[in-house]
Amino acid sequence: MDRVIVTRPAAEADHWVQALRASGWQAEALPLIEITEPGDPQAQAALAQHRHHWWQADALMFVSAAAVRHFFARNVAAPPTQHLLTTRFWAPGPGTARALAQALAGSGVAADRIDAPPADAAQFDSEHLWPVVAAQLHAGIRVLLVRGHSPELDDSRDARRDTQRDAALPGTGRDWLIQRCEAAGAQVEACVAYERRAPVLCVAERALIQNATGEGQLWLFSSSEALTNLQALAPGHDWSAAAALATHPRITAAARAAGFGQVIESRPALPDVVSALGRC
Repeated sequence: MDRVIVTRPAAEADHWVQALRASGWQAEALPLIEITEPGDPQAQAALAQHRHHWWQADALMFVSAAAVRHFFARNVAAPPTQHLLTTRFWAPGPGTARALAQALAGSGVAADRIDAPPADAAQFDSEHLWPVVAAQLHAGIRVLLVRGHSPELDDSRDARRDTQRDAALPGTGRDWLIQRCEAAGAQVEACVAYERRAPVLCVAERALIQNATGEGQLWLFSSSEALTNLQALAPGHDWSAAAALATHPRITAAARAAGFGQVIESRPALPDVVSALGRC
């Protein structure tokens, strides 16, 4: 494999590029998801409210490290002492859990309040988080989902669906977890902490795409949305000579549907990705 193209958002892509280069791989960053502040005034107002009263929830689920960083970025109220031992913090994977531990340390909340799939879990997602948090659920429990929002994807959803619920709680894995929580009697709310958008590429980034469609080029996808954005940014490209490494079965299916000639699947942890690259 000649080169690995890292498609994570910019805040994460540089870290991954450095780590892959340290492991001996030629890696370049091409962030295919741009992370911004919420643009909708109602979403901004709701986020401000949740930042001020977050400790009133029995559990907060953060869908990603970006959700953690943007939620705790500013004006987050300190919780009353009596709530420090009740609120739980859910993370679908180790990256989100690490970001949570850092964010919560400033409020005096211990890392043992964080729930995440075990390090040896087959995958890091909502489905593998559920067995860890299921025992916490009971009638009346309040769960706050802290997530991102993709205007382009939401605008393309089937208009016949419940648009209010769809806007609040999208995502296949998250929908599954939310349904389980609600079936147990939980009251689930959601707030948008950031927006995800397709990036505006510069000339050099467009040239990188053009030069990374052939043999020896491997695209690292940790999100189906990044793959969707790539197809929109480079319509009509033939990916049959290139390879893709996907960090979840849903991303694997999307990469195959996009026409990548070779698709490898790996757990999303860096050591597993490096090991999978070694098998290419």
